[in-house]
Amino acid sequence: MNFREMMASRQAYLAPAVFNPLCAKIAEAAGFQVLYLSAGALGYVKCSLEANLGVAELAQAGLDIRAACRLPLILDGACGFGDPMHLHQTMAMAEAAGFCAIEIEDQLLPKRAHHHIGIEHMIPQELMVAKIREAVRARRDPDFVIVARTNGVRSSSMDDALRRSEAYRKAGADMLFFIPRNAEEARFIAERLPPPFMFSVQGDGLQTYGGMTLEDFGALGYRILALTTPTFSFHRAMQQTYRALATGQPSPVLAGTTRKAEQAALHDTIGLDALLAIEKATVEK
Repeated sequence: MNFREMMASRQAYLAPAVFNPLCAKIAEAAGFQVLYLSAGALGYVKCSLEANLGVAELAQAGLDIRAACRLPLILDGACGFGDPMHLHQTMAMAEAAGFCAIEIEDQLLPKRAHHHIGIEHMIPQELMVAKIREAVRARRDPDFVIVARTNGVRSSSMDDALRRSEAYRKAGADMLFFIPRNAEEARFIAERLPPPFMFSVQGDGLQTYGGMTLEDFGALGYRILALTTPTFSFHRAMQQTYRALATGQPSPVLAGTTRKAEQAALHDTIGLDALLAIEKATVEK
């Protein structure tokens, strides 16, 4: 099933954040059907911020991930990396790198570090509309999906978010992205705008939304629920491991297994046996 077909269904899909090919392979093995290249996650991994990334870095990350994993990969395209004119290059690179969709948000460029502590600077609606129109104009593959994100729910008002989203849809956006903070807001949005929708899951997961299930979200028109939790799990696991090694303690992350067993599991994830079989059949006779 391609990404357009997922959008056309009445099902909601969890899309975990990934930032390298190994993450993607692990997510695929866990059973996910679509992935999300989070610019925030990639910024953190580079010991920088999303605000410091360039489109070439995201395109390269996407190329690396898609070379290892065939799952549809959504690009967190931040603010599109420029004004309407620049969207043509951003779109070309996103499509060439193999992404199935790009998310573009209505924040100021250059993006600021304050975004990471909840202080956002939204651009005028008219400018964002122009950016979406040019993204549509630049699209080469009709199956490539343009996701228009507004931060209006939490940065201005719900009314502003709804007005902006209506305008972005008229400009040609295929999917609308919000950040509802609770179940009531998720339902309120779905009752007033046409699907499909995408959002980033807040808090500790779906339990933040009053017991709503994936089926509930799907029925409301939500198709993609992005999860950024893996980024923080990665940080904690690596922090615990290095601290344990520095103090001569066993890694708590490897409790219940062994280094050799985990190495074997890693080899299985990356498909080492298949690569060895190629060598055995060719250069290792």
